[in-house]
Amino acid sequence: MENGVIPKEVITDKIYFIRNQKVMLDRDLATLYGVETKRVNEQIKRNSARFPDNFMFQLTEEEFQNLKSQNATSSWGGSRKLPYAFTEHGILQLANVLKSEQATQMSIRIIEVFVSLRDYLLTNINLKIELEEIKKKLVNHDKNIELVFSYLDELIQKQETKTERTKIGYKQN
Repeated sequence: MENGVIPKEVITDKIYFIRNQKVMLDRDLATLYGVETKRVNEQIKRNSARFPDNFMFQLTEEEFQNLKSQNATSSWGGSRKLPYAFTEHGILQLANVLKSEQATQMSIRIIEVFVSLRDYLLTNINLKIELEEIKKKLVNHDKNIELVFSYLDELIQKQETKTERTKIGYKQN
């Protein structure tokens, strides 16, 4: 970490996909913001109106167990409470209620990572759409080529089975 800037990869590794959205957990944010997790939880309770369901939610036991098994790590500690998950907006709101310079700077960095991930996903989606369009064109071209070959086969067959036509008009001896 040069100049106190946390690499993008470190932040990206702390972003999870839960309930069809990208989120970060309270303990990871506390570490990045330089505070204890209990301080984060205190601020959530004191400022609950600032954290609607689309900004933050508490994981269910099943989600938490799933997350632990995906990461195959025992470093989750002996947490007594299920962790909170913060969406992009909740991350920014949390930095506002913590009111520390480190939290403010880190939330900016985290939001930049979220934006770059969104851009990356959009780019990939656009590429996928373009590939699907190319596939459709290729299928259409294949059908057209097959049609041309079938017409050529018909013409060749007509040439081979061609019977001599009787000529009409003046005959020269």
